Amino acid sequence: MKRALQLIFVFALGLSTLGSDTSSARFEKLGHRLMCTCGCNQVLLECNHVGCPSSDGMRHELSAGMAQNSSDNGVLDVFVQKYGPIVLAAPTMNGFDRAAWITPYATLALGLGLVTIIVRKWRHVPAEKATAKIDDPELEERRKLIRKDTEL
Repeated sequence: MKRALQLIFVFALGLSTLGSDTSSARFEKLGHRLMCTCGCNQVLLECNHVGCPSSDGMRHELSAGMAQNSSDNGVLDVFVQKYGPIVLAAPTMNGFDRAAWITPYATLALGLGLVTIIVRKWRHVPAEKATAKIDDPELEERRKLIRKDTEL
């Protein structure tokens, strides 16, 4: 009987900690999707200002929104309505915000394409053109002066 009570206690303890881990994980997930509005440009849960006027209140608002059993997007929408879209750590995938996701990749692809074209053109330059010597007596005279001035 004693063994059965111990097993029930361990099982109940495991169930109680299971719920708190998911709540804590959800808080961490949502907190890292929001920015602190104090002007520090840091993620809400990583704002390290002592006595920050914004982060403590926003954390309490986040906990209150989660306590209302709103969906993740519902909680984030409340923050966007109150603080504006600048409160989001990453742009959404709706409307014009898609450009913020697409532009870096498009720029990278365009840059790689241009580098490829330039390298191909450089590879086809004839060797005699690339290593052509300039036979100019004035230039040779200047080279002699430079060699003379730079000798130790």
